[in-house]
Amino acid sequence: MGRRVVVVDDESLTRMNFVEFLEDQGYEVVGQACNGIEAVKICDETLPDVVLMDIEMPKMNGLDAAEQIIANKSVKGGIIFLSAYSNKIHIKRASRLGAGGYLVKPLDEKSLIPTIECVIAKGRENIGLSEEINRLEVTLEDRKVIERAKGLLMEKNNISEAIAYKTLREISMKRRVSLREIADILVSANDG
Repeated sequence: MGRRVVVVDDESLTRMNFVEFLEDQGYEVVGQACNGIEAVKICDETLPDVVLMDIEMPKMNGLDAAEQIIANKSVKGGIIFLSAYSNKIHIKRASRLGAGGYLVKPLDEKSLIPTIECVIAKGRENIGLSEEINRLEVTLEDRKVIERAKGLLMEKNNISEAIAYKTLREISMKRRVSLREIADILVSANDG
């Protein structure tokens, strides 16, 4: 995961200042938007690591845009909300959305970079966890099919679980295909 950022603010001067500052700090600004609708579109197209999102904007506010961006899985790391107000309702909703941060403007530039870096690190961690969950789900699904095939062999041939498993492994090795593929064939043959 890199250091790709989208900047969303309805005030063009503020947006330009953020872009200049971020680029000076070595970030790649991959998109800019002045309202939530544009933000959703740009994030869908660029899949940034971080979005700096103003909250109060015309057409669609930053919280609604963030909700869509998160639902679309269009940001790798997270969203840092920016607001001129420390509004408790906004803070609560931003927290429910899983905000990477909530910074009050005018920003102290010293706090922006650590916040961005923390969001990027958390994004990497979440991607790793997501990949592990996917791997475990595949493993679990494989086990379910293998257990079913083993059960079919046990029932059909009146053999023990250990012998059924050994038989599946021998067929798998002999045919040079995975245990899951052999199990799929046996289960499909039984169902079909």
